[in-house]
Formats: sequence, structure tokens, C-alpha cells
Amino acid sequence: MNLAVRDIRHSLGRFVLTTIGVGMLLMVVMGMGGIYRGLVDDALVVTRSVGADLWIVQRSTRGPFAEVSRLPRNVVDRVAAVPGVTEAREFVFHTIQREHLGKSLRMGVLGLGWPTDKGQGLPLVAGRVLAQNHYEMIADESLGLVLGERLRLGKETYAVVGLTRAMISSGGDGIACFTSRDAQAIQFDVPGESARLERQARRARADEIDFGRTQPSVLARASGSSRAMAALPGPAVSAVIARLMPGADPDTVRRTFEGWSDVTVYSATQQEDLLLKGSVDRARRQIQLFRVLLTIISAVIMALIIYTLTLNKLHPIALLKLIGAPNRVIVGLIMQQSLIMGALAYGVGYLMGQWLFPLFPRRVLVTGDDLLRLGAIVLVISVLASLLGIWKAMRVDPNEAIG
Repeated sequence: MNLAVRDIRHSLGRFVLTTIGVGMLLMVVMGMGGIYRGLVDDALVVTRSVGADLWIVQRSTRGPFAEVSRLPRNVVDRVAAVPGVTEAREFVFHTIQREHLGKSLRMGVLGLGWPTDKGQGLPLVAGRVLAQNHYEMIADESLGLVLGERLRLGKETYAVVGLTRAMISSGGDGIACFTSRDAQAIQFDVPGESARLERQARRARADEIDFGRTQPSVLARASGSSRAMAALPGPAVSAVIARLMPGADPDTVRRTFEGWSDVTVYSATQQEDLLLKGSVDRARRQIQLFRVLLTIISAVIMALIIYTLTLNKLHPIALLKLIGAPNRVIVGLIMQQSLIMGALAYGVGYLMGQWLFPLFPRRVLVTGDDLLRLGAIVLVISVLASLLGIWKAMRVDPNEAIG
């Protein structure tokens, strides 16, 4: 019979509890890696879902994700007229937090370039895409909304016509998709009293100048809606996204945009890099650091456990030496126990993670490559952890068996 298995059966309770403890620690290591992957994947879900080849943003800014970017809507027509561009759409994205059914509801608002983009590229799991320019929305299922539910945002009420899965912003909030007009209406909504005070202030400013006193129509126009005044710009968009024609040279198109003094252009890869190095960079590095620390702690704990188990069987090891057992038998006993513990702990951690990870507030994305990499790390840790016990076993004097 294998000596390692026999020794495990002799102290089965202690071995099982120890394996479960190490398995829970490995589950945390696995979870930290999954949170890291999920954080990166969530950060890129918006940039990848819109399918942009080029991002045109406000001059000298880093784009709509790293910092605030404001562009007039007419930039869309200018971009569409550039040779090599097959499609140009406005991009609107911001985060809001509202009360809904007595609970706090925080969501990322993504504006779709209607009618070109109705949400066809979204990962729909239920419902349909947007069918009209106003009063419809597609929500991620993490927001807890259901099909047909009506949500009041600003002065309008929107119906949920579709549900998506894994549409999460870099902050961990579920994303709701509207037409760009509705997204801007939500973003720039102000209470009625604020609008009234603004109109009154405009009239007062017009009344202070000679032109306003001699032209009553100017005072009447100043008291009206902002959108009826040609001198006031319309709502700005966060960015303009462009898709290139098949075979078009991206560098040539970019040089055209770089000649414009009011915009900055980024490729899709550059925009993703800016996002990862901006708003989520510190979180990524911190999670990665915790993952490394937990891996080191796991190695130390397993080494101490194997060392303790070796101390508990010093007398049997001395007896084996006394009867002439070769050192490879003793080394195999300790190393096999360490490998068995590591393998079982890895299995326990994986099974517990499959049960607990879906309950986490942030998405935990554990890939097959991560599991294989962690399995190799556990194998190395098990071998290294056994070295301390082997070192102690090799120093045992056979005479201690008859002491």
C-alpha cells in the first residue's frame, strides 16, 4: 500500500480540514484572477460593441471614457463626408443614478446612432432591438428590469423592449441603451424651475442692452426655449465613431482628421489602451498585486502545513530509516502527500468557486487558460512546500526510533 495514502487515512480528519482550508484560499486566488479578467472585459465591452474603426473626440482630450469630451453634432456629417468612411455615428455615454420602485438604480446610458444603429450588435437574450426613435430602451439584465417595464427618466417614460447580458460599464454598472437623442435628453434634463430661471436670466441680460430695448421680439425670443435660439448650440455628443470602407487605408483617413483643428482621432486599439490605462488602471494593478500576494501566502501556508505533518510523524520516519528504507521512500511519502493535498485543494477551490462566483456583485470571468496556469502554480507550490518537510525528515536520526 502507498505510504502517503496510508498516512492520510491515519489522520484523515486533520488532512480533510487542512485541504478544505487551502482550497478556500485557492478559491480566493482564483476569484481574484477572475475579477481581474472581468474588470478588463467589462471595461472593453462598450468599445467593442459599437464596432468603431476610428474615434473622433474633442481636441486634446483622451476620449469619452478617460475624460470628458464634447463635440457638436455637425461633426458627424463632416466625418461622413471624408473619403474612405462608410459610416459615421454620434456616441453618447454617461452614468446616472435614479430611484426606481423605492430602490437605487445606477446605470450607464449608451446612446445609439439611430436609425443606423438600432442595437443589432448588442448581445440580446430577450426582446428586440429599438423600433422607434424615442421612448424605448434596451437594458442589461443585471439592472433587474424586465421586458415591458416602464422607467421614468427625466421628463419622459421609457419602455424596456430588450434585455442584454454582460453589458457592464468599467464601473460595474449595467448599461442601458437608448437612441442618442433620448440619451442626451436624459443627460441634459433640468427641472422646470431651472429652465424658467434660465429663460428669465436671458431676458434680463437682453433687456440690459440697447438692442434688446429697441427690439421687443428679441426679448420674446430670449424668454423662449433654448433650442429655438439659433445662437445657442444644441446638445453636444461625447464622440463620433467612424467605420471605414473595405480596403480603405486607415492612415490616410487619419491624416485627414488630424488636419482638423477641433478634433483628435484615435484608433480602436488606442481607445482601448487609453481606457485600460486610465479609469481602470489602478484597480487592475491592485487586484493583480493582491493575486500575487495570495499566491505567495498559499505557498507559505502549504509549506507550514506539510512541515507540521512531517513533525507529527518523525518517529515513524526514524523507524523507516532504522529498518533500512531508502531516502527516496521518505521523500516520496512527503512529496506525494503535498501533491495530493494540492490537487484536492485545487478541486475544492474550483467547485466552491463555481458555486460562489455567480453571487459576487462584480462579474468573475475565469477562463480555461487561467485555470491551467493556476493548476501549474499549485503544482509548483506543492513541490516547493514539500521541500521544508523533506529537509526536516532527512535530519531525523534513526536512533530516535528506539529513544
